[in-house]
Amino acid sequence: MAGRILLIATRNPGKLREFAALLAGVPFALRGLDSIAGAPHVIEDGATYRENAYAKASTLARFSGLPTLADDSGLEVDALGGAPGVRSARFAGAGADDGANIRLLIEALARRPRADRTARFRCVLIVVRPDGETIAAEGSCEGIITDVPRGNAGFGYDPVFYYPAADRTFAELSDTEKNRISHRARACAELAPRLSSFLDGV
Repeated sequence: MAGRILLIATRNPGKLREFAALLAGVPFALRGLDSIAGAPHVIEDGATYRENAYAKASTLARFSGLPTLADDSGLEVDALGGAPGVRSARFAGAGADDGANIRLLIEALARRPRADRTARFRCVLIVVRPDGETIAAEGSCEGIITDVPRGNAGFGYDPVFYYPAADRTFAELSDTEKNRISHRARACAELAPRLSSFLDGV
């Protein structure tokens, strides 16, 4: 049975729900870190999304004995030179919540015109088997940062990430709509066709 479980390296219930929807066709039970007693907290101090995702996936695969999927995602704002990037979750400081990060971002872009508010969400996925074998995938989604939050769905920077094709922020989209176009959806779409055969090697 253990070989039919894919551990998702997150304690974020919103992210776990997204992965459950995006990987619904993969014949493995998804479990979050809350299901693993004593699962270590991995410090995300890498210089790139890939480094952070690999650190989480490899550490937790070794600890749990289960194949483990980890992602590192971030918001890259062109006017801020790509910041907050890999520091997206800690933009307003260690322990900052989503609201604090959003407020700091809005302040950093104050009085900038729409043309200077281009941004993208980027996601890197890494899956590591207990034997150390690895596969990876990436996805991104282009948008514009709003000057005020809009919507109550999603998490992170979703309320200020406006997606022009939908004329709404990510936080104004339904889960189904977001899961068709998000950076995580695109990375999962690249990963999914390879995932079952990769996990069959466990």
